[in-house]
Amino acid sequence: MKRPAPRTLRGQLTAGLVVLLALACLAVGVFTALALRGFLMGRLDEQLAASGGRFAASLEHEAAPDADNRPDTRGQANATFGARLLRGDVTQAAVIDDDTDRSVPLTAEDRHVLTGIPVDGSGHSIRLSDLGRYRVTAVAGDDGDTLITGLPLHPVEETVHRLEAVEAVLFTAAVLVTGFAGALWVRISLRPLQRVTARAAEVAGLPLASGEVAMPGPLPDTDPRTEVGQVGSALNHMLGHVEDALTRRQASEERLRHFAADASHELRTPVANIRGHAELALCHSGPVPAPVHHALERIGAETRRMTRIVDDLLLLARLDAGRPLERAPVDLTLLILDAAQDARAAGPAHHWILDLPEEPVTVPGDAHRLQQAIGNLLGNARTHTPPGTDVTITLTTGHDRACVEVSDNGPGIPDDIRPEVFGRFVRADTARSRSTGSTGLGLAIVQAVVTAHDGTISLDSGNGHTVVRLSLPFDAARST
Repeated sequence: MKRPAPRTLRGQLTAGLVVLLALACLAVGVFTALALRGFLMGRLDEQLAASGGRFAASLEHEAAPDADNRPDTRGQANATFGARLLRGDVTQAAVIDDDTDRSVPLTAEDRHVLTGIPVDGSGHSIRLSDLGRYRVTAVAGDDGDTLITGLPLHPVEETVHRLEAVEAVLFTAAVLVTGFAGALWVRISLRPLQRVTARAAEVAGLPLASGEVAMPGPLPDTDPRTEVGQVGSALNHMLGHVEDALTRRQASEERLRHFAADASHELRTPVANIRGHAELALCHSGPVPAPVHHALERIGAETRRMTRIVDDLLLLARLDAGRPLERAPVDLTLLILDAAQDARAAGPAHHWILDLPEEPVTVPGDAHRLQQAIGNLLGNARTHTPPGTDVTITLTTGHDRACVEVSDNGPGIPDDIRPEVFGRFVRADTARSRSTGSTGLGLAIVQAVVTAHDGTISLDSGNGHTVVRLSLPFDAARST
């Protein structure tokens, strides 16, 4: 199985350092081994050249009892090999063993190797069956023969192998120690980058969408002479711009919130006066022309709708300002029963289905606002679905939350408004006539009320179904 490459910058730097050091050690080891081998082979060639083929030349005489006919081993190293070739055939072959010579048995392959050595006085490496690897040189003798002298390669190879073993141990230890020390050094060197990453992750976890946001302070020690310092300095500048933009956004939201609250509050009195005068005119005992009567009824209807809009805007402004709601035990089962009864009375053509637990489900909160939220969900299901639609209200409980689910088998919510369905003044019917009577604030109020109760809201809609889920905690997280 292929081992995955390191993904972190620290791992890549450490791995790169170790690989480069290992390659450098390998190159040094190969170079020193080759250099030592070349040096020792040169020394062998010098020794062979200095011997002058004396031992091989002395093999021309047969061994005799008198010392004068013995091969000349003077000045020859132990294990020196000598051979004499005459007319392409090996006539004698011997090796010095403890200052005495002994005959060397040669195979046909050995004879073929010896006869193939060039007579140039240079060193050549061969292998003999009985002796192993040798370094030999061939020179021409006085009698038209060829004299071969050789020295064993075993000492050279043993020395080179010992050097390779020592280098392998030393270089392995050097790579391990350097890898550990390099990892520690890289870790220390990248600490500023880790602080930059932690600060960026901290900012990414902040709720930047709305509300007042407390931005973290700037990063210290941003040295512009280093790459990490430049990144930290750029992050500090970016955080400064983000903080300034959030401050401006919060100020703008506060101004809009105050404007909505003030405008709604100021509109309540004139709208109530207009409505009162219209109702008073309708109560006039004298004859009223039909067009005037119709106009007064329209004025009353529009003032009632405007009153609802003003009340909704005031409620949203209070919730946006974070004003605490009433906190008392609320029986969700009873709220759903009351809301379903009101919805059945307002939409008798719909099929209202309840799926409630046998035991009451109680959560802490504001009963009036929760009833308003559930009523808005049922009102939306009734308003935006045709008669005969099945609307199911389900109440379930989990480990620490209660879940209210309102589902219907209506046409669903259009794709273009689904991402902003909880926004303000978002309506499925965009016609200016507002034939459905929707203000576009119903789901916005539901979300604001659920959020004020530390709950969550989600929506799932497709062709032929729509499901809205409210999740409310059993324990109050905010103080009243």
